[in-house]
Amino acid sequence: MDGVTKPGETASELRSYGGEAGDARVARRRAALIDASLDMLTEPDVGTVTVRGICARAGLTPRYFYESFDNVDALARATYDGVIAEIAERAAAAFARGGDARGKVRAAVEAIVDVIESDPRTGRLIFSDTLRSPVLAGRRADSLQLFANLTSESAAQVARVGQADETMAAAHFQVGGLGRVLASWTEGRLDLDRDRLVAVCVRMMLPITAERS
Repeated sequence: MDGVTKPGETASELRSYGGEAGDARVARRRAALIDASLDMLTEPDVGTVTVRGICARAGLTPRYFYESFDNVDALARATYDGVIAEIAERAAAAFARGGDARGKVRAAVEAIVDVIESDPRTGRLIFSDTLRSPVLAGRRADSLQLFANLTSESAAQVARVGQADETMAAAHFQVGGLGRVLASWTEGRLDLDRDRLVAVCVRMMLPITAERS
C-alpha cells in the first residue's frame, strides 16, 4: 500500500513501502502532479484545469494531490516557478561563464533555448500568449522583472548605458524582444532551427556598436 502523509507527520517520518522511503515517495507523487500540470496548462483544448483532471492525468487519487498542494492555483504556481527557476539558473550560470559581451549573451540565450527545446511545454508555459490559469498572469509579470534583473548586467555592457534607470529600461527592452521571438518559435510561427534561432536572438540583443567593439 502506498502511504499518504498523516496530519502532523512529515515526509521524512513516513514509513517505507516497497523499499521506497516516505520522502522519496512524496517527492515522486509531487513531481507527477507537476508534470501533469505542465501538460494541462499548455494543451490548447484541455478546458478548465481541475484537481480531478490533474489526478487522472498523473494516475493519482485526490488525497495525494492534497498531500502536496492546497488547490489547483498552488500547483500552477509551483509548476510555473519551477520552470522559471530552471531557466533563470541556467541562463545566469551560462552568462557568467561567457568571455566577452557577445559570448555571455550567446551562452545565456543558448541555455534558455536548450531548456525550451528539450521540453516544448516549458516554452509554451512561459512565453505563449495563451495562459491556462489566471493565477499565472501575475506570475508572468514577476518573471519578466526577474529576467530584467538578470539581463541588466548584459544591458549595461552591450547597450552602453550607465545610469541604473537606463540600464533597467534596456534590460526590459531585451527581455521583451527575446520573449516575443521565443513565443513565436514555440508556437511554430518561425521556421528556424536551434542554431539560427540563437543567432537571430543574439544579433537582436547586441547593438551594432557592441558587435564592432
